[in-house]
Amino acid sequence: MDNKTVASKYVYDYTDLENAGEHSNMKTLWSKMFNYTKPYLFRAGLGLLFALPVGAMEAVIALALRPYTDAVMVDKNAEVAFWVPIIIILFTLIQGILNYLSAYLNAWASTKIILDLIRDLYKKLMNMESSYFDQKSSGLILTRFSGDANAASIGFLGQIKILVTKSASAIALICVLLYNSWLLALGAVGILALAALPVKIVRKKLTFLSNKGIKVGGEITTSYNEAVGGNKVIKGYNLEQNRLNVFNKSMSEIFSLSMKGAQVGALMTPFMYFLASLGMAFTLGMGSHLMVTKAITPGQFTSFLFALAMLYTPFKTLGNTYSDMKNSLLAMDRVFKIADYEAKIKDKENAIKFNEIPQKIEFKNVWFEYLKDCPVLKNINLEVKAGETVAFVGNSGGGKSTIAHLLPRFYDIKSGSITINGYDIKDLTLESLRANISFVFQDNFLFNGTIKENVLLGKENASDKEVNLALERAFLKDFIESLPDGLNTKIGERGVMLSGGQKQRVAIARAFIKNAPIVVLDEATSALDNKSEQIVQMALNKLMEDRTVFVIAHRLSTIQGADKIIVLNQGEIVETGNHATLINVENGQYKSLYNSQFKVED
Repeated sequence: MDNKTVASKYVYDYTDLENAGEHSNMKTLWSKMFNYTKPYLFRAGLGLLFALPVGAMEAVIALALRPYTDAVMVDKNAEVAFWVPIIIILFTLIQGILNYLSAYLNAWASTKIILDLIRDLYKKLMNMESSYFDQKSSGLILTRFSGDANAASIGFLGQIKILVTKSASAIALICVLLYNSWLLALGAVGILALAALPVKIVRKKLTFLSNKGIKVGGEITTSYNEAVGGNKVIKGYNLEQNRLNVFNKSMSEIFSLSMKGAQVGALMTPFMYFLASLGMAFTLGMGSHLMVTKAITPGQFTSFLFALAMLYTPFKTLGNTYSDMKNSLLAMDRVFKIADYEAKIKDKENAIKFNEIPQKIEFKNVWFEYLKDCPVLKNINLEVKAGETVAFVGNSGGGKSTIAHLLPRFYDIKSGSITINGYDIKDLTLESLRANISFVFQDNFLFNGTIKENVLLGKENASDKEVNLALERAFLKDFIESLPDGLNTKIGERGVMLSGGQKQRVAIARAFIKNAPIVVLDEATSALDNKSEQIVQMALNKLMEDRTVFVIAHRLSTIQGADKIIVLNQGEIVETGNHATLINVENGQYKSLYNSQFKVED
C-alpha cells in the first residue's frame, strides 16, 4: 500500500507536504527564495558581482597562449616571454581575491537566509495541529523543518554563484574560441548542445530518490531520538540489538538510495566525457587541417585547444552538478509547501477574544474521528456548569481523553458544537480559549532548564510570591528547599532528574500559577505508585478547588466525589450520574468497572 493510500485514511492528509513535485513551478520557487534574500540583497548581489570576473578571468590564460605561442615559441620574442607570465600571475591574484570576497559574502547571506527560513518554519511548526504530530515521526519533522531549510538556502545562493561563475567563464571562453576560429567554435560548441538530451531522463529519477531519501533520513533521526529518550527501556529489555537492527535497515535503505542516485549521476558523467572527446577529436582533426593550410596560426590553435578543454571540464561533471541543483530545488519545494501550508485549526476571521468567566460548557451532538469514517465519539451531549467536577471513565479506547482534547481545540470535531457561555469555541481566538484551560497530563512534558523556568511557563511574568504560593499548594516546598540550588536546580531534558511524582507536582505548580478557571486532569496519577499518588492527589485536590474540572480517571477511587461521572463505551455515553447513583445501578457498567477494580486493588 503506498503512502498516499495510507494517508488518505486520516481526516487530515499531509502527504503533499512530504513530497516535492517534479513539475513544480521553478520560477515561483526562485521568486519565494528571492523574498528571503531581499534584506541581504546588497551583500548577496555584491558576492555574485564578484563572481562574474572570477569566471571571466578563467579565459585569460587561454587568451594569453595565442600571443605567447606565436611570439615566443615561433618568433622567439623575449619581451613577450617576460610579460605574459607576469600578466597571468596578476590576473590569477586578482581572481583569487575576488573569489575569496565572493565566497565570504555568499556564505554570510546564505547563513542569514537559512536562519530566517528556520525561524519561519519553527513558527509554522508551533502552529501545526496535533494531528500532524500524530502522523509524523520526530525524525522526519526535524529533517523537514531544519535539514531542508539548510539545503534550500545554501543551494539557492550557491547554485546562483555557480551559475554566474560558470556562465561568465563559458561566455568568455566561447569568445576566445570565436576569436581564434569561428569555424572550429561552431563545431565544438554545437556538440555541447547534445548534453541536454539525458537531462530529462535523469530529472524524474532524481525527484523520486530525493523524496524517498528524506523519509528514510527522518527514520534515522527518529532512531537517534529514541535511543536518547528510550535508553532505559532499551537497556532494561536488552533491546540494543533490536534497535541496531532497525537502524541498520534504515542505513541499508540510505545506501541503496545513495547508490541509485550515484548511478544516475555516474551515467551522465561518461556521456559528457564521450561528448567532450567527440568535440576534442573534431577540433584536433579540423584544427590540424586549418593549421597545415595556414588558415590559423599555431598560437590560435593552442589557445583554442586550451579554451575548449576549460570549457568542456564542467560539462564532464554535469551529472553531479545537475543532481546537486535538482536536490536543492526539491528542498526548496518541500520547504515552501510547509511555509505556504495553512493550518486546519486556526482563528477564524474576526474571531472573538473570550474575556468572560466560563459559566457553562456544553457539548451538543458532538461527533469526532481521527480516521475517515471511523468515529471515536458519537453523538456526545453534555452540560458542565462552573465549579463542577466531571469525571470520564470507561474501557481503554472509549474516547475519554479525546473529549478533553476537543475542548482546547487540539482537534476539531466533525459535527455538532462545543460552546462556552453560549459561544462556539470555533468562534473564539485560540489564545483566549486556551488561556482559560490548565492541563495536567499522565506524562507531563517538562522542558530542559530549571524548576523555576518550568513553573513560570504557566505565567511568565509571575512574581516570586506567586511562584512560592504555587509551589506550596503543589506540596513542592520541602522538596525544593532540600536541593542545593533550590528553584534553580536543572532538571534535564523532559525532567529526567526528577521522579514521576515530582514531575507531576511541578506540572501542577505550573497549572496553579496559570490560574485558569478550567482544569483538565488526564489520568494525572495513573502512572504513580501509591505513596506518590497520595501526595499528588492532595496537590490536585488543591488545584481543583473553585474550578471547573474535567477528570479522565484510571483509578475510580479518586473520582468518587465528582459531581458527574460520565461512563463511555465505544465512543458513546452509556451512563451519567454521581458515584452514589451509579454504584447502585443494577448491572451498570460503572458498577462493574468499580467492583472489578476494587477486587484487583484489594
